[in-house]
Amino acid sequence: MLLVHIPRMTNRLGYTLNVMFRHLLRMEFEITVDLDVFEHFDGPKLCYGHQKLGDGVFVRSCDLLFQTTIEDQSPRCFKYEDIVALYPTHTAISDFPFDIFAASFFCLARYEEYLPHFTDVHGRFPATESLAYKEHFLNLAVVDRWALMLVEKLKQHYPELNISPRYFDIEDTIDIDAAYCYKNKGIVRTLTGIGRDLISNDSKGEIRKRLRVIFNKEQDPFDSFDYIIDVHKRLPGIRLKFFPLMADYNVNDKPISYQNAEFRQLLQHLSDYAKMGLHASYASFDEPELVGVESDRLSSLLHRKTVRNRYHFLRLALPKSYDILIENGILHDYTMGYADEPGFRAGTGSPYPFFDLESDCETPLTIHPFAAMDSTFYYYKKMTPEAAETVYRQLVDELKFVGGTLSLLWHNQSLCEDFGWQGWRGVYERVLAYADAAKKTRT
Repeated sequence: MLLVHIPRMTNRLGYTLNVMFRHLLRMEFEITVDLDVFEHFDGPKLCYGHQKLGDGVFVRSCDLLFQTTIEDQSPRCFKYEDIVALYPTHTAISDFPFDIFAASFFCLARYEEYLPHFTDVHGRFPATESLAYKEHFLNLAVVDRWALMLVEKLKQHYPELNISPRYFDIEDTIDIDAAYCYKNKGIVRTLTGIGRDLISNDSKGEIRKRLRVIFNKEQDPFDSFDYIIDVHKRLPGIRLKFFPLMADYNVNDKPISYQNAEFRQLLQHLSDYAKMGLHASYASFDEPELVGVESDRLSSLLHRKTVRNRYHFLRLALPKSYDILIENGILHDYTMGYADEPGFRAGTGSPYPFFDLESDCETPLTIHPFAAMDSTFYYYKKMTPEAAETVYRQLVDELKFVGGTLSLLWHNQSLCEDFGWQGWRGVYERVLAYADAAKKTRT
């Protein structure tokens, strides 16, 4: 057990120590503000504050974790042991030249998203606004790397310290924006689709394909679900989750109706093979009451409480979006990632509890960050499947190195081998196989 001495307790500090030691490093630790208890403790010790007390590991603090208000932050970046570091402390007696806990909190709490910033056309905080993008460390799970640095320093001081190893894990997540391309869309949407087909370059081919699908002569292009399940049967070590859109139809939410019998049967079928979560609608960003409505639809259909969510279009505004989930009893969110860039929005690939900066407290919501989304490579980065696969493999390597969790975001549409997505099934299969092999060769 590790004893940590701090000058005084704050919510931010308690949260950060809890995430670092319990969630990321799975270490038993206790906190004390009593100098006498710390000095007489016969075991591994860490002192965090402005001055070193006794022996053991010392981390010099800055002021961030002792504050209770949201203030402007411009942490200076520099390199330490070839890894980026934030919040330099400039003291020779500290075991680190930066406040490792403050730096971790800045990333995990998404502090910069509470400060004035530009948003994109969907009201999102874009990757290009982030410090990680500007300082070129978005592709590194820096919080996990700092945690490993801390482990190594503790082991240098206390070789007998028992620390459980971190193991690489994988989860595959699929957003269902539209379960079908042609089927089950109703008379009005079907006729509208045929109208679009008539003015396309290959109107006869499009109409013929649409009609063949509608009359069950051909499989719907977006119906890649049996394929996804078959891939996972070959890779049983990878967890699978689906997030269906349960919204009403509007300009940015175009799902199959939640009342459609075939769509309902599909979701019940998928729930036999995977965990299910809500894909809260685009509209819910501006009408938060819709989260409860859509959550109830999914719960009623599957006969189980909805506990997971990912927002459609990754529309996330802190802390509002997460507060809405908590109010509706949804305690796991999978939205933490960027639409425009792959990488680690919160500096980690591992699940961790959400800290609400506005209320200055840890919440019961668990954030599950994802590392990459298929649409990012295709629409935003304009990458070929081969180029995207290289990036995917680099993300696998990074999270295997730190023993983190690789969460990937795909869509059933992108795995259809149609509408420009030719070759992406191969990427999907090879990336999952590469990650699975990495998991089996733990070091």
